[in-house]
Amino acid sequence: MFSFAYPGLLLLLLLVPVFVTLYAWARYARRKNMKKFGRLKVLATLAPEVSPYKPPLKITLEMLALAFIILAFARPWGGVKDEKTVKEGIEVVIAVDASNSMLASASDSPDGPDRMRTAKLILEKLINRLDNDRVGLIVYAGQSYTLIPVTNDYVSAKMFLNSIDPSQIAQQGTNITSAIEMASNSFSDNKNIGKAIILITDAEELEDQESVMNAAKTAVKKGIQIDVVGVGSSVPATIPENGHLMIDDQTGEPVRTALNEELASKIAAEGKGIYVNASSRDALSDLDKQLGTLKKAAMESSVYSQHDELFGVFAWLALACLVINIFLLERKISWLDKITFFKKEEKK
Repeated sequence: MFSFAYPGLLLLLLLVPVFVTLYAWARYARRKNMKKFGRLKVLATLAPEVSPYKPPLKITLEMLALAFIILAFARPWGGVKDEKTVKEGIEVVIAVDASNSMLASASDSPDGPDRMRTAKLILEKLINRLDNDRVGLIVYAGQSYTLIPVTNDYVSAKMFLNSIDPSQIAQQGTNITSAIEMASNSFSDNKNIGKAIILITDAEELEDQESVMNAAKTAVKKGIQIDVVGVGSSVPATIPENGHLMIDDQTGEPVRTALNEELASKIAAEGKGIYVNASSRDALSDLDKQLGTLKKAAMESSVYSQHDELFGVFAWLALACLVINIFLLERKISWLDKITFFKKEEKK
């Protein structure tokens, strides 16, 4: 398998045919102008040492050097292999609340970091601690959406996590029931693997609590543990919106939101998991320990082996072409003139 780290740079190879075309046009214009002064064969005798074959050879070497330099800068890779590895781990699906309330401050101070930023930080640290485990990512507000299925690609998981933006969610709300149900259906069919849903929420504006508890009970029956991470403060906080504060249409007052820790704890208890507050110093450690209680099982995954950097190969080829071009003069090679490749037969 052969690939490039910066494939976009390969577009620069289009310069090669452009330069060749310009060279051919320049040679044609030169011959056309020389014909004004006489026959070309006669004019060639005025410069007997000039080789008619060297210029095309030199431009060929120069274009090869340019092509090799472009290929080198595109960082060619070779020797990539798809290998299967078997490791023990668990499956974790992270469900992130993306309702507008997650834009409010996560602390008692109105100038503190917003809840979404706090959630992203703790989840990114948690993903960094996952070793052989698989992770999936779901975002929810009024509805739930799968951002990334269960995978061992932690880089992509963190990339999608950082892309979550509550202001881009059209249907608002806090539909935790939908999040739990979608997360429950995201796991593999392997019953021997420990499975956990990590629910990130401020548990604000949750109307149908009974359906949430039923969803948690159903998940437990499937062997899925639900851990809840509460984000925010019990002190009501305003919600920013387009540089201003979100206003309640009925009262005309700024909308305020607070973390409902009581409800978040009930969901965790019903899901046979734990509840942690994201602002707690031990939140990450407690969550990590809880996940460590799950049963690990062997899981097969695809891993790409380390590829070889071929930058140096093309760089050396370019250098060789340039060195040869420097020593390749445009005059004829004297010792070749003594060799007759085509001998005319003498008339008897």
